[in-house]
Amino acid sequence: MADQYAHSGDDKRPTEIPAIRWEEPPEGPVLVLLDQTRLPAEEVELVCTDASALVEAIRSLAVRGAPLLGIAGAYGVALAAARGFDVDEAASALAGARPTAVNLAVGVRRAQSAHEAALAKGGDVRQAAAAALAAARQLHREDAEASGRMAEHGLALLDELLPGGGHRVLTHCNTGSLVSGGEGTAFAVALAAHRTGRLRRLWVDETRPLLQGARLTAYEAARRGMAYTLLTDNAAGSLFAAGEVDAVLIGADRITADGSVANKVGSYPLAVLARYHHVPFIVVAPVTTVDLDTADGASIEVEQRPGHEVTEVTAPQVPALGTEAGGGIPVAPLGTQAYNPAFDVTPAELVTAIVTEEGVVSPVTAEALAEVCARSHRITAG
Repeated sequence: MADQYAHSGDDKRPTEIPAIRWEEPPEGPVLVLLDQTRLPAEEVELVCTDASALVEAIRSLAVRGAPLLGIAGAYGVALAAARGFDVDEAASALAGARPTAVNLAVGVRRAQSAHEAALAKGGDVRQAAAAALAAARQLHREDAEASGRMAEHGLALLDELLPGGGHRVLTHCNTGSLVSGGEGTAFAVALAAHRTGRLRRLWVDETRPLLQGARLTAYEAARRGMAYTLLTDNAAGSLFAAGEVDAVLIGADRITADGSVANKVGSYPLAVLARYHHVPFIVVAPVTTVDLDTADGASIEVEQRPGHEVTEVTAPQVPALGTEAGGGIPVAPLGTQAYNPAFDVTPAELVTAIVTEEGVVSPVTAEALAEVCARSHRITAG
């Protein structure tokens, strides 16, 4: 199961605690996660000793964000293998923990395939476990490198679309180092603009219902010394109307073959606003987020979250462990039904560009996406 221990978060430097890491203490290998449900109040780590604990952490959003979920899924398979659990059973549970984010299943399959290949070549269980761990670590490294390349491509695109700097960027949910092996996806682009003196303001949607913008993006922006302002999701329209937004930068949990983008709920309204106000709407995601096996947005299974996340407010530092709706402060009448999808889907025609580590796709078409994926596969195979 998952144990906990706390670290102080009083300093203003970027956190020294990685979002995820593999450790091998004498009692056996573990996967250590920064518990994102407790931020920004405190930095607490979860220590997962088996895949079931990791599944629980994924479902509770202690670990989250498309790229990081892929990394976590791969390490989860390696953990099951190293500790002698049924690898296929663990892989199935991990891959199904959050259905919308395609990276999770991709990471699980990658480590599982490495494990199977080692056994097929005559390796013993220890060698197969080592192969799964090597695959997870390689995915972790690749994601960190992809993050840096996405930041470069994204900043170049911003400079092309908005020459002169002074960018005022609106972002949604959380896309920084908390979701990545590196510095993130969309947030990494904004951070690159900040470091080069081209970011005038980062507008941070609080992002309902779990406030991942307020709790996590604002936390990362503050620790990086960025100029940022937090706003309620439904205030974004007034910012557009006032001419205060130069570009929208978001991440993605799944991009379908036709270029439709599933991201944290609230992204689609931003795309509509951006189109009306002639503001670029830019999606930043690694190639692993592109799912060519899913034809279009209508084919995406959208995760539905528990209603109490809307009808109750729970302080992040006092999590309700083991209960669906325990300990929160009611903000709606008892028995209120809540519509609480975790994601919405933005059609390709509303997306100005998709930035990947292999380059920028614009205009967004099925053919262009297929080509960037093929390019990535050729590089990986080589």
